[in-house]
Amino acid sequence: MNLQPTHLHSSLIKLMPLQASHFEDLYAAASDPAIWEQHPSRDPYKREVFQQFFDSAILGKAAFAVIDVETEKIIGSSRYYEYNSENRSVAIGYTFLAKAYWGGRYNHSLKKLMLDYAFEFVDTVIFHIGEHNLRSQIATQRFGATKLERVEEKLYGTLLIRNFVYELKKEDWVTY
Repeated sequence: MNLQPTHLHSSLIKLMPLQASHFEDLYAAASDPAIWEQHPSRDPYKREVFQQFFDSAILGKAAFAVIDVETEKIIGSSRYYEYNSENRSVAIGYTFLAKAYWGGRYNHSLKKLMLDYAFEFVDTVIFHIGEHNLRSQIATQRFGATKLERVEEKLYGTLLIRNFVYELKKEDWVTY
């Protein structure tokens, strides 16, 4: 599975492999504190915290800039991670969209692109969602994912966060 394909696009968005040169435009999309209100780490709108988020995305070599097709503007990001070829699974997460793009259509398009592509290679997609991130929990359940457990994890090696783990099986993928 290529974790940064270059052909994922819809009538609304296109996904471009994240590059270091995207930092300023992506930070502009991420700098609204409202985006991070339900996130386990509530301060990625601060430049120094966002720099950690961005650096981990670049190092993982599996992240995307989400681009509005109409304006060619970077409006958010998402990534694949924890790809396991033996278990035929991958995780999708670290997703955010600028607030102007909330409301379903753009997130739906993003998840559809990423899930359709992932299910060409894997049988299971995992999501780690902050325990207080109700928007993402509801959206994830709408397309057929099942909540498995609550886990505690370290973010950036220091911050203890609590996430719910959701699983979506290929046969349960509902293109909502």
